[in-house]
Amino acid sequence: MEKTNLLEAYLPTLDQMQQWTDTLGRAQQLMLEQAAGATARSLSFDPDMVSRIQSSFADEGLALWQRFLDSGGLLRDQPAPAPADSPAARKDRRFADPAWTQHPFYDLIRQSYLLVSDYMLGLTDAVDGVDPKQKAKLRFATNSMVDALSPSNFPLTNPQVMQKTIETGGENLVKGLQHMLADLEKGQLTHTDGSQFELGRNIAATPGKVIHETPLYQLIHYAPSTENVLETPLIIFPPWINRFYILDLSPQKSFVKWAVDQGISVFLVSWKSADATMKDLMWDDYILRGQIDAIDTVRALLKVKSVHTIGYCVAGTTLAATLALLAARGEADKVASATFFTAQVDFALAGDLTLFVDDEQMKLVDQLSSKGFLDGRYMALTFNLLRGRDLIWNYVVNNYLLGMDYPPFDLLYWNGDTTNLPARWHRDYLTQLYRDNLLVVPGAISVDGTPIDLRRIETPAYVQSGKEDHIAPLESVWKITEHLSGPVRFILAGSGHIAGVVNPPVAQKYQYWTCDAPQSDLQQFVAHAKETKGSWWPDWRDWLEQVDAGTVPVKGGRVPGKGALKVIEDAPGRYVKQR
Repeated sequence: MEKTNLLEAYLPTLDQMQQWTDTLGRAQQLMLEQAAGATARSLSFDPDMVSRIQSSFADEGLALWQRFLDSGGLLRDQPAPAPADSPAARKDRRFADPAWTQHPFYDLIRQSYLLVSDYMLGLTDAVDGVDPKQKAKLRFATNSMVDALSPSNFPLTNPQVMQKTIETGGENLVKGLQHMLADLEKGQLTHTDGSQFELGRNIAATPGKVIHETPLYQLIHYAPSTENVLETPLIIFPPWINRFYILDLSPQKSFVKWAVDQGISVFLVSWKSADATMKDLMWDDYILRGQIDAIDTVRALLKVKSVHTIGYCVAGTTLAATLALLAARGEADKVASATFFTAQVDFALAGDLTLFVDDEQMKLVDQLSSKGFLDGRYMALTFNLLRGRDLIWNYVVNNYLLGMDYPPFDLLYWNGDTTNLPARWHRDYLTQLYRDNLLVVPGAISVDGTPIDLRRIETPAYVQSGKEDHIAPLESVWKITEHLSGPVRFILAGSGHIAGVVNPPVAQKYQYWTCDAPQSDLQQFVAHAKETKGSWWPDWRDWLEQVDAGTVPVKGGRVPGKGALKVIEDAPGRYVKQR
């Protein structure tokens, strides 16, 4: 029996379906009236906008039922598509299966849901007389609720799940229950089959040695693969809110391996996941005993004046503070160049993450950090919530309802490999930067007793942003160009916070945009930017050589363990494996 016929064989009779259709319509109206009434009691609205939204919703609702009846109702044998300008016509991956449009019952559910979703989100936009941040919170909460209530998330209103349940005799739901119970036990949503990956074997496997270790980090020196290398070495500072190997996934995706093969002496900091002994760590520690310590260690090992640096996300924000401190101390020449991967220094436009830093949220953070550190699973949940449709509900449907096996995917394995955060640092970071935006206020933040000012940074900078970044939005990343005083090359990469960075040339994916001449603002950049297909990595390598093209042969300290610092252990080291 074919798929659609099999599903139809188990559907209710015509009389039953007509009863369900009537019930659905009345339930929909009740929910709308309740939601609108509850919202109206607690908020004030722009009356003209509300009138337009309600009028549009009424018109669209009537048109939906008219299309449904005109096409034969529950007896129709052809889809009844909505007009192109209707909310019910927009493409949505949740409803990609043909059954959502081919079967009248599910098509009605789908179109009704999209119409109601548009109405609810429209009402949040019509809220008047509240602080913009409060309005953004309301929209975020409404959008999260709307995503959670999608008919695709429930077995009886998802034709794929119904079909699978019929075909397997319910085995998909049993398997999905096993997946859910396993996730509940570990306290985290599973995205991929972790048994397929092993650190040091098929991820984080670029050859190298740990040559320096402190209570805060391990320093990895990667084995060169060329006879000569750039004289100025590179130190990569990954974020400590994740594991470092996002930049060293499989050999085909590894930025670390690619950089080594480009003739660069590559060093990388592997941060220790926080435990109770690190509860009092401050930002000063990551700057002084983290980044500056690593910079001085590499300079002394190779007997060079300066190093190239990369800071990713929070480590990029920290790198800016490090550069400002070095400038204040008259030591700016320790760093030849600074590359910022999706990093923010001005948090005025930092996006939805700013919704998690009010007083109530900070009380919750304090409660969750009572042991002296924040369990990384809570941070992972926060990031998942920013893209709940893709990173939560997609997996609920596929793995809990459909009972599908988890696919092996190195990036998703990394995404689930969480790290803990020191309680004091985490609170200070959220309040001083995300909430109060103090980093861009000259002298408002002091490091080791020295007030810092980003305007004193004259180090050549390469700033990479992601077009679809939901963690460090493009508009926010751009603002770093407004605070640095040295030459800046800004590039806009296709995709988001991870895929926009991890885009090796061999993949031939995405694109990036650049401007040869500096632009006054982001709008001017977008208007004049030149698009280039593929990876931006070669552009960065060319820029690096423009800063310093000198090369040296690989010998002595350029080989891991052959200089003054001896081998402690093989890469990727212990810290990346600690929980």
